[in-house]
Amino acid sequence: MELSCARQVFTSIFKTGAVTKKCCGELKVLGKVCHDAFVKKTFEDPIYKNLSESAIAKKSTKTWNTCASVIDI
Repeated sequence: MELSCARQVFTSIFKTGAVTKKCCGELKVLGKVCHDAFVKKTFEDPIYKNLSESAIAKKSTKTWNTCASVIDI
């Protein structure tokens, strides 16, 4: 996954933003297990300790589902 796409995915989950169709395609190629591991590992960083785990989980699911709906692999 290109760094710019990783940033889009990160921003869509941990901040506010959208993921382009191109980056959704890259995310889908990596797969759901990789996506979930990325979110879990990022959430373990103390910088994000004040974020709501349930809110992050919802945004993560929304990002994945949005990408899954626009990219058919």
